[in-house]
Amino acid sequence: MRRVLIVEDHLETRDWLRTIVEEAFDEPVVHEAGTLEQTYLLLSEHTPSLALIDLSLPDGNGLDIVVHLQSQCPETLLVVTTIFDDDRHLFNALRAGASGYLLKDQPKSAMVESLSGILSGRPPLSPAIARRILRHFQQERVPVQTPLSEREEEVLLLLVKGFGRSEIAELLQVSVNTAASHIKSIYRKLNVSGRAEATMQAVKLGLVSSEHHES
Repeated sequence: MRRVLIVEDHLETRDWLRTIVEEAFDEPVVHEAGTLEQTYLLLSEHTPSLALIDLSLPDGNGLDIVVHLQSQCPETLLVVTTIFDDDRHLFNALRAGASGYLLKDQPKSAMVESLSGILSGRPPLSPAIARRILRHFQQERVPVQTPLSEREEEVLLLLVKGFGRSEIAELLQVSVNTAASHIKSIYRKLNVSGRAEATMQAVKLGLVSSEHHES
């Protein structure tokens, strides 16, 4: 995450987020904006690798920035940073194109961990938000047909827990090449390109229970 954009209207919170970004990544170039107008001016000059976006801004809704970046800069990872932990704000953000949702009432260490996890493919979601997403899809109780084999579901569960290929191979007592083949097959069947997308698909398909996801 070489270039990071922070969109936050409160100066103290913006400074706090900057220190988090600087701890999570190696020498990032950080740009800051406090309004929609300032954000669009910065975006006319730079394309960020990662954008941390507050929802409540003095001149509008941060979701407008999410929609804009999703359309104009699809390679940018979009993470909402907010105090709102309700379904309406959460799912509106995800539908708009956000790939992560972090609550600003978390300890600094938890925020650093959530952001640094991006580098290893973990979706940047606060634990309370991950639980809310899981509950939402579980309550729908929609039966789904999983395209994965029983072994692939085992591998996917381990991926969601954050294990790498070597660790998965050791836990399942198979070769690293076999574990890699399973992962490749999972990504192909779920039509995803990485761990974060695979995790979201696992939630949507009901393949991951809240107990497994939180353990």
